[in-house]
Amino acid sequence: MTAEIICVGTELLMGNTVNTNATFIARGLADLGISVYYQTVVGDNPARLTQAVKTALERSDIIITSGGLGPTEDDLTKETVAAAFGTELIEDPHSKARIQEYFEKFKKSGMGKREVAVTENNWKQAMIPKDGFAIDNYNGTAPGIVVEKDGKRAILLPGPPHELKPMFTDSVIPYLEKLSPDRLYSKMIKICGVGESSVETRILDIIDNQTNPTIAPYAKMGEVHLRITAKAASFNEAEGLIEPVASELRARFGQAIFTEDENVSLEEVIINMLKEKGLTVATAESCTGGLISGRLINVPGASECLNESYVTYSNEAKERLVGVSHETLASHGAVSEETAREMAEGAAKATGADVGVSSTGIAGPGGGSDEKPVGLVYIGCSYKGRTQVRRFIFSGNRENNRNHTVQCALILLRDMLL
Repeated sequence: MTAEIICVGTELLMGNTVNTNATFIARGLADLGISVYYQTVVGDNPARLTQAVKTALERSDIIITSGGLGPTEDDLTKETVAAAFGTELIEDPHSKARIQEYFEKFKKSGMGKREVAVTENNWKQAMIPKDGFAIDNYNGTAPGIVVEKDGKRAILLPGPPHELKPMFTDSVIPYLEKLSPDRLYSKMIKICGVGESSVETRILDIIDNQTNPTIAPYAKMGEVHLRITAKAASFNEAEGLIEPVASELRARFGQAIFTEDENVSLEEVIINMLKEKGLTVATAESCTGGLISGRLINVPGASECLNESYVTYSNEAKERLVGVSHETLASHGAVSEETAREMAEGAAKATGADVGVSSTGIAGPGGGSDEKPVGLVYIGCSYKGRTQVRRFIFSGNRENNRNHTVQCALILLRDMLL
């Protein structure tokens, strides 16, 4: 079964509104095992909307629209879909009563002094296609609509996300579940410290022979996420399909897998490791300016592990706060392996932490040379009397170079803790 998403609104085409509805609907359909091959955004134009609907009906089993169900003249989704299905609009007494009830409740609530009387154009929202039925809207006046004819279905949803999302979750998903016996179930494997091309090479044999389940790689900054997806009638059946593949991935990537929980981040894994080991960490940051400690502090409860950190942007701060020697800076420079080493060790010593992490580099766009180009970064980590420094040359802009540095620092920290 295939579905197509059509989002209606000139404001979407103009970039004035971010199209979050399409993402939300697409994820919901994927969870139901319903394939989405096309998404369309069309403005409030009758001719172009008509063409989009007709094209969608030719190639998909289900059309899901968002937007264009309001009371104004440019809200034409309902009229366009009805015409495409060859059906007329009729008044739905239930929807009309709900619209009246909505305005009465709003008036009684005393929310401001604005006019809340029902105007004539509001009754337009009570009109639905003859071959359809309404979906109650508990957060607005425009009901959703389902149209069914000749094996094709259209589901019309209001545009405001606070109306669309609960309607889709509470009403559309149960409706679609009855149409699709199988659902999609997924498991996420998150890998860090291994490049995307390397990951793909190591699983190419699995991908080339996959049927059900399938593996989809997603490249993130410093991470590769592998989503294993199975289509099955039940969770237990899906788990039986997914687990052998997950087990094979564990054997191939070992400790490079930092979590199998889609909702857990790398920094959360690190904080949990520190807590389990009873360790504390401190950072001395130059080019990242506090971003490393910021990522760690994103995790609730990070205060148990991170009590103090430094932004040592100048040479004077590196000497005064974390004890980098003047001789090191004079001989090797602020951006060097030696300085990164002394910063990491100095951060741990100055704060009494068990682990010290450092970053120093040339983020750009200026400040580079032939010997030390823009993007050159040194990251250090000191733990249990051992210090490791890694050298990188990133090729992005200033923001990307700093974010890459943060990610690589977290990966080094995790590696040292392992």
